[in-house]
Amino acid sequence: MRIPNAAQLTSWANFTPIGAMGIFGGACFASRWKALVFPLLTLFISDLIINNLVFDGKFGVMYNGWYIIYGIFALIVFLGKWIIREVNIKNVLAASLAAAITHWMIADFAVWMAGGIDLRTMTPLTKDWAGLLQCYSQGSPFMKNFLISNLVYGTVLFGGFELTQLKYPALKLRTAQNFD
Repeated sequence: MRIPNAAQLTSWANFTPIGAMGIFGGACFASRWKALVFPLLTLFISDLIINNLVFDGKFGVMYNGWYIIYGIFALIVFLGKWIIREVNIKNVLAASLAAAITHWMIADFAVWMAGGIDLRTMTPLTKDWAGLLQCYSQGSPFMKNFLISNLVYGTVLFGGFELTQLKYPALKLRTAQNFD
């Protein structure tokens, strides 16, 4: 879903499974590196495709600030590990909300610091409280779609895994966060 939405810079570009993958990886993989590789490798491969095929290399191999976005997704993995001690609807909802708010606050702060554009006036955002609030306001539809995608894809990942465990009991987690 991420690649088809990349060409249009709309809030639907944030409707991707990568946040839910980070939450799921953090909650279900005992190994930290496996939990991190699961969403970050997906993000990296899709970034290469988007940057080099959709945007024809316009931004080079990677876009400016990519390391901030990757850091946010690494943080989302750890949110999944910290919040989801037991897989249940309440914990998955809490992790999905925490991931969406974390992504929104950090990513939009980085946009504001880098000189983002006020979409009302098409001028640089002011470097004051009003400019930061405008940046967060402009980013709220992206956050909403990121949250919705975390919930939708999280339901698929966690629900699919729970159903698979019913059919194949050998996959049942012995303890929380024990999936290798």
